Amino acid sequence: MNALVINGPNINMVGIREPNIYGRETYDDLVRICKEAGSEFGFDDVEVFQSNHEGAIIDRIQDAYGTVDGIVINPAAFTHTSIGILDALKAVSIPTVEVHISAVDEREDFRQVSYAGMACFARVAGEGLAGYRHALQLLADHLK
Repeated sequence: MNALVINGPNINMVGIREPNIYGRETYDDLVRICKEAGSEFGFDDVEVFQSNHEGAIIDRIQDAYGTVDGIVINPAAFTHTSIGILDALKAVSIPTVEVHISAVDEREDFRQVSYAGMACFARVAGEGLAGYRHALQLLADHLK
């Protein structure tokens, strides 16, 4: 099994950006957590991708078609705005879990809408970076 973890804008700034919301763990910690969890849950490979550009995320989703068994996605701010990411996820029909570091449901009203989530079979939110481990576990269980 191969998994792709996609992170949207500003996720590369975790540990620096609003540590009271996103914690002090770094993006390198996020990558390490994903790689370790992937190995633990039986993935042969877990690629971690981050972009601040919506089109690059859409391109990566499309490129995953036929090469990736499952996706974990944190679209970040694009969660609430990107029908393009939703359409890309629907187009490739790869099982996907949505993940958010913060408890988005307890934040601003505009964060209550998740377009990408409409193409996902599960959602993990508010668990910090550990949520990525949880999301990969859900994905592995779904794929098995």
